[in-house]
Amino acid sequence: MKRAIVIGATSGIGKRMAEILAADGYRVGITGRRKVNLEKIHQSNPQAFVFRAFDVQDVDTSQRMIHELIEELGGLDLLVYSSGNGEMNKELDFDKEHNIIKTNVIGFTNCITFVYRYFMQHGGGQIAAITSVSGLRGNPEYAAYFSTKGYQILYLESLRIKSKKDKLNIQITELRPGFINTIDRSKVQDAPIFWMTSLEKATRQMYRSIKRKEEVAYISRRWVIIGILMKIFPRRLWDMLPF
Repeated sequence: MKRAIVIGATSGIGKRMAEILAADGYRVGITGRRKVNLEKIHQSNPQAFVFRAFDVQDVDTSQRMIHELIEELGGLDLLVYSSGNGEMNKELDFDKEHNIIKTNVIGFTNCITFVYRYFMQHGGGQIAAITSVSGLRGNPEYAAYFSTKGYQILYLESLRIKSKKDKLNIQITELRPGFINTIDRSKVQDAPIFWMTSLEKATRQMYRSIKRKEEVAYISRRWVIIGILMKIFPRRLWDMLPF
């Protein structure tokens, strides 16, 4: 039986990804801060799911809990990193920025490198992490979120290069989504969001990319067009956009 861990599986993308993995024959370790949510997922299929509740900002606990999950699963073939944090912060309140950084940089790096080292010692595996198209450029209202997603993009690229240079059997898959509908928008009065992808479509595309061991996958696929445009858009004009 294949074995996977999903970091950040209490709701949204992580929860649905865990369910897809279980349906495809994986035994899945699920994590998150909300223990009651993890218990509900476990109870839905006790043979498929094991869980540990922790906050990725707590680096020592995160490593210990991931280790316990690997032991309980009897090994690990795939890590899916779905945990993330971000909010508008026009005032640049440091506590808000710091909280985003602790999740998207410190927690991310701690979990990813812990599993990477495990794969180094046990013959390889695959790491799939959800970043964002947001990481390609800056944004004055979401400075920490966009910047930390940029960090994740470059960090995963660095690990991918390292794995190849060191001739390791470690596949790195970066899942780079645009807008994904993780809430019931029928209950929200906001205007429609550009190129919004349904949760089901997004997670199915992500799983296909994982199975194909793609290095970088835009979710949905058409966001590759925006990704290219964001990279080549002149800085002077980007700075003038009405964010």
